[in-house]
Amino acid sequence: MQQRINLAHGEGGELTHKLIKEVFEKAFGHGEHTKYDAPMLECKSEIIAFTTDSYVVKPIFFPGGNIGKLAVTGTVNDLAVSGAVPKYMTAGFIIEEGLSLRYLKEVVDSMAAEAKKAGIRIIAGDTKVVEKGSADQLFINTAGVGILESGQKLHQENIQEGDSIILSGTIGDHGIAIVSAREELGLISDIKSDCASLNGLIQELLQKVKGIRVIKDPTRGGLATALVELCEDFHFTSEILEESIPIRNDVHGACDILGFDPLYLANEGKMILIVESKNKERVLQILKKHPLGEKAAIIGRVTSRNVSAGELFLKTPLGTTRRLQRLSGMLLPRIC
Repeated sequence: MQQRINLAHGEGGELTHKLIKEVFEKAFGHGEHTKYDAPMLECKSEIIAFTTDSYVVKPIFFPGGNIGKLAVTGTVNDLAVSGAVPKYMTAGFIIEEGLSLRYLKEVVDSMAAEAKKAGIRIIAGDTKVVEKGSADQLFINTAGVGILESGQKLHQENIQEGDSIILSGTIGDHGIAIVSAREELGLISDIKSDCASLNGLIQELLQKVKGIRVIKDPTRGGLATALVELCEDFHFTSEILEESIPIRNDVHGACDILGFDPLYLANEGKMILIVESKNKERVLQILKKHPLGEKAAIIGRVTSRNVSAGELFLKTPLGTTRRLQRLSGMLLPRIC
């Protein structure tokens, strides 16, 4: 095969055939499925979860991952925070003419490795090649299917005053890792993206603890935006304590230098849980025993329910309180 992608790789002919056989099928397997335009799937549940997402991160390689790993973990986590067990996903690739074939193979191999780790099968896909300058190296679109197993349904409608808000770990790692990889801002750090599949940890929690109301991953827009959305969508008001939010010292330092607010930086391997208060310590115990939850913390509580419009407040170490809003404007473009 040629060492760089050219437009002929997207024409459906011999080069396309070789690209699919020697890159995608080699990594993802399931060769039988490639004979059909739509693979046949078995679903032993009456309820399925379905999600779709697109990944345009810049640069496509960053400390702790790359666009391929991110595409798998992002899809897996969207299914998992809904209470579903991720089963299948598809991947569509928009490839810029001139992309190194070695880079493409590395991305695809990382997708295969993460999918195997997460227990999800990449069963179908598509490739399109566009002229140089029409895209930025590589974009990936995914769709994911998960099944809801018996007893795993989350009950957002049961959120009530006094429920605890738990964060599974430090925030802002992914955002600062991306900034560092871009280099144009002159930031040098060893911070790695928290990019990780959370489905195993989430299923353990759902199997062992009752009273988990809702789970959400704070990706674009960060912790503050994700919590504001929860408050508004499910009509409750909550308060979080600034001093209880786990943030790495080097992330804090980078935010001070660059003028970022860590509450609004993207995360790709963290989750927010709203939990019945009596079960908060049990949830925290399970999280802290898992590598992806070692820095978990209780960061706040639901202060009122059945309000017409939910709100989120931040209590500072000085004892003052301010209302948090969604991210306004653009903090970091092309973050995931």
